[in-house]
Amino acid sequence: MPSQRTSSQGCGDARRALYQAYQARIEVNTAISRALVSYQSNRRRPYYRWFKYKEGFSAALVEYLLGRFTLEPAAMLDPFAGSGAALFASRDLGWQATGIELLPVGVFAMQARLAAARVTHRTLRSAVEQLEARLPGCDADPALAFAHLPITRGAFPDETERDLTRYRTYLRDRIADPDIRLLLDAACLTVLEPVSYTRKDGQYLRWDERAPRELPGGRTFNKGRIQSFSEAVRGQLNDMLEDMSEMELVSPSRSPQPDLSILQGSCLHLLPAMPAQSYDLVITSPPYCNRYDYTRTYALELAYLGIDVAALKALRQGLLSCTVENRGKVDELRSQYAASRNLALFERAMLAFERQQALQEVLAVLDEKGRSGQLNNANVPRMVKNYFIESAVVVFELGRVLRPGGRVIMINDNVQYAGDEVPVDLILCDLAAAAGFVTQHIWALGRGKGNSSQQMGAHGRNELRKCAYVWRLQR
Repeated sequence: MPSQRTSSQGCGDARRALYQAYQARIEVNTAISRALVSYQSNRRRPYYRWFKYKEGFSAALVEYLLGRFTLEPAAMLDPFAGSGAALFASRDLGWQATGIELLPVGVFAMQARLAAARVTHRTLRSAVEQLEARLPGCDADPALAFAHLPITRGAFPDETERDLTRYRTYLRDRIADPDIRLLLDAACLTVLEPVSYTRKDGQYLRWDERAPRELPGGRTFNKGRIQSFSEAVRGQLNDMLEDMSEMELVSPSRSPQPDLSILQGSCLHLLPAMPAQSYDLVITSPPYCNRYDYTRTYALELAYLGIDVAALKALRQGLLSCTVENRGKVDELRSQYAASRNLALFERAMLAFERQQALQEVLAVLDEKGRSGQLNNANVPRMVKNYFIESAVVVFELGRVLRPGGRVIMINDNVQYAGDEVPVDLILCDLAAAAGFVTQHIWALGRGKGNSSQQMGAHGRNELRKCAYVWRLQR
């Protein structure tokens, strides 16, 4: 089996040349595991375990990175903040943290985490005790029934739907404190998947065979015992109380912490409004170029937060282009930069995109495979093209908002379509070079990511690099 660390097989001349240019920077870092670059290491951590945001990395990874470079606390930025692991872990180590996040689910998770710092364990425990005593006799207002999206209809047993409505009615009518209400609301949101007929599975929700709807493609799946709403939310509230009690014992004084700011929206729109040279460090993991649709995966949570069909489509389009439904944003971005009188940055990013030969080789190959019917979706070439256009703009913006000597540490995966590898790591490193960065490290995990069973059947097994890249701004 070819090594994911050294192989350039299956590539054209431009990709082989790019690999040779960066080969010396690629190294296996045994300190970085799959658990660190995913949610796994957060499973038992107080606070972090509340929101099972599987696409994010762990607080332990952030702690490792800050310790690895022995950086003095300053200002850090995460332009794809997810549920906030980079923000909260760096703040706990003294950093001022700013995060940008498009999806309301991630923003909600971070806001609940901030609310927890303003509430004592004793206060929340009292609210939970009153909830358990009074909720059974509470009325359920039909106006607060779960507002399903087409892709979530039939997700819950009827009794669970009624319990959800009663719970939300109680929060509206009986809880005056906004922080307490937010925490109790968060407990409800986090149990939507366990009490449903669904399970998150990459590009879509998988449906249990007991769901009252026709299963896509006739696929059957049984997730086992489905928890009742009262059981699931009680368990979640107990976890939250346990974590808050533990943290108060560790830090009873509640001393002031550095600032933590959350900006909701697309970093493509929010980064250009940030002052130049205002950050010292970026730690982030953008959406991967792998067709993963966050708006489908988190459809239950988005519906719970009031996202309707039109808003869902807008969110999907607002994502960094990682799904085949994404339309190009070039004209929109050009107009935005022209209006802000910084069109030169956008044009430099576009020029870097156009001159990246390995990327142009990838796009030409994908176009040909699309025409010959070798791709499972004809929009893959468009998605990959838009992904790197938008990524180039983000990279150039990071070069603008970082101070000289500042670092970007980015987690990302390489991908493969119809047996052809897209070396995302090397392409992004080369785009970063055009923006003024020097690649210090391309840290590969000891074990990469295997291609899908469908790809293995057609093209053989190929292990793709999973990497953390470290860029330093040179000015």
